[in-house]
Amino acid sequence: MTEPLAAQAVGRALERLFVFDTTHHALWAEEVSRLREIPAEVVAAPRESRAKCDLALRTRPDLLTALGTALQEEGVPHRLYP
Repeated sequence: MTEPLAAQAVGRALERLFVFDTTHHALWAEEVSRLREIPAEVVAAPRESRAKCDLALRTRPDLLTALGTALQEEGVPHRLYP
């Protein structure tokens, strides 16, 4: 069994999250990550992110670019925080 992404994250202060304006966008992003086989998990969006949706997507730091590219290609509105 693999460790949850939360256990794999190093240096929470440097962690970047994908945040969204709607729950639909967050769940769409989760589906894209699953279909593209990019490990990611839905987490609570930090209050400081000013995300309009309370959900965010976390992935490993080495997969940020791959996930961002996948979301962009699929047309999922998002932004990185911080």
